[in-house]
Amino acid sequence: MTIQHTPPANLRLTAEVYEAVQARDPAQSEFHQAAREVLESLEPVLARHPGYAGHHILERLCEPERQLLFRVPWVDDAGKVRVNRGFRVEFNSALGPYKGGLRFHPSVNLGIVKFLGFEQIFKNALTGLPIGGGKGGADFDPKGRSDGEIMRFCQSFMTELHRHLGEHTDVPAGDIGVGTREIGYLFGQYKRITNRYESGVLTGKGLGWGGSHVRTEATGYGTVYFVSEMLAERGQDLDGRRIVISGSGNVAMYAAQKAHQLGARVVAMSDSGGYVVDEAGIDVELVKEIKEVRRGRIKEYTQTVSRARYVEGGSVWDVPCSVALPCATQNELDESAARSLLAAGVVAVAEGANMPTTPQAVRLFQDAGVAFGPGKAANAGGVATSALEMRQNAGRDSWTFEDTDRRLAAIMAGIHTTCRATAEEYGVPGNYVVGANIAGFVRVADTMLDLGVI
Repeated sequence: MTIQHTPPANLRLTAEVYEAVQARDPAQSEFHQAAREVLESLEPVLARHPGYAGHHILERLCEPERQLLFRVPWVDDAGKVRVNRGFRVEFNSALGPYKGGLRFHPSVNLGIVKFLGFEQIFKNALTGLPIGGGKGGADFDPKGRSDGEIMRFCQSFMTELHRHLGEHTDVPAGDIGVGTREIGYLFGQYKRITNRYESGVLTGKGLGWGGSHVRTEATGYGTVYFVSEMLAERGQDLDGRRIVISGSGNVAMYAAQKAHQLGARVVAMSDSGGYVVDEAGIDVELVKEIKEVRRGRIKEYTQTVSRARYVEGGSVWDVPCSVALPCATQNELDESAARSLLAAGVVAVAEGANMPTTPQAVRLFQDAGVAFGPGKAANAGGVATSALEMRQNAGRDSWTFEDTDRRLAAIMAGIHTTCRATAEEYGVPGNYVVGANIAGFVRVADTMLDLGVI
């Protein structure tokens, strides 16, 4: 006789919700991956609190409150009209105004923006600050474009988006391809159209016009603060640690800077062309000059530092290290890379980027006892400091670098404590993925219940 085992109700529920997500938007693989990772983590909390299922919290969380898709026409320097596609997914506003960055990159599509916005819900909840989750961007590539072309694109983008923004409604920030320059062009157009100087409508602004100290550094700094907390939990620290960082953009540069300040040695960084290895420690100021001033490629590093070597293509994760910080893009650290890192003795991995580690790689790290910090916890420093910028804007105030950095460090320590304690509460001590997902979910879900059907 065949015995049929009926899966627990909470397991059936998460599977049903995930199947519905797949069926509704079959082409959005990145969103499916993010949703599945969260849903699978929530089975223990659903078993303990069945009321969440009765109010269909999962279904409501997986469907954005609003999805904006619009045309962005602009004129290049040759006088040719170009057309791009703009996006803004306002995912969940239970905790506060939608908050999340704008990404300008050719890979941007609705599925990627939804995955980023979905992650943002839980990341923002973990900060303990009153901000909801959203994300946006465009399939525009700023690389190789003049300042004039980027300005005209940003002005066209904001001409449509401005009607959906507001310091109490939706507050975008920067992301890949959107730095202080782009935020400036976007804010200038918002001001022109609305005739209002609403500093709090965008974050990541320049220091002279409403920006916050540490905002540029915050995501990278916060990631290193989170790693430091994970190591401290094990009676260890960053002093003398050998670190490898993927990417060489904003997050990677400032993660390297903070790692050096805490006594570690960053020996490798990368970009889409390859990676550079400097055994004496990466010169962060040189990388900043190459990327922010010259807008060049990481291989230019070896033109100044003769001891360094450049590897075309390949994987930066082939460089041995004890701490790995993936700070480039989604799904960059796969199972093969994880095995290379484990063979080299990696003890901690923290995601500076959003979902840069594949599910298979995450499982390998966790099975090996590596301290693994998921992006929604480890890289929450950027959005946390954005919220601090909003607070300064609301009070027409400006804090010092040291004061803001101190607040950031305290927020990251609080996020670590919350994730660790939640993981222990639900029987999976040391599992920061489950701890982050459950802690973020419970805060948002309880608020949604308090607010009724929204």
